[in-house]
Amino acid sequence: MDDDRPDLAPIKGDQPNRDERAQSLEARLKAARAREAGESVPESTKPSDASYRAGNRVLGDLIGGITGGLFLGWVIDQFAGTQPWGLLGMMFFGIFVAFRNIIRNSRPGQG
Repeated sequence: MDDDRPDLAPIKGDQPNRDERAQSLEARLKAARAREAGESVPESTKPSDASYRAGNRVLGDLIGGITGGLFLGWVIDQFAGTQPWGLLGMMFFGIFVAFRNIIRNSRPGQG
């Protein structure tokens, strides 16, 4: 080992000098960052995700409409004493509202 020369001194011969190595390192870092940025694209920006969101919206409308109608019907039955008619009527109303929302959201140009 040669003790009189620093570790970072350029080596003569077939190895590139320090500036070339630094530029090469910077170029490789830029390429690695570009690859990482390309791989870390959020999943929500993919085109197939639009169908997934639309399906989740339909499911949410169905579950929310029916559940909301059942809950409101149960509340009406508890206060009015009309069991089971309030529950049944509001359940059908919830189904109607859910399908109306699904049809409205499935029209072209809607989002």
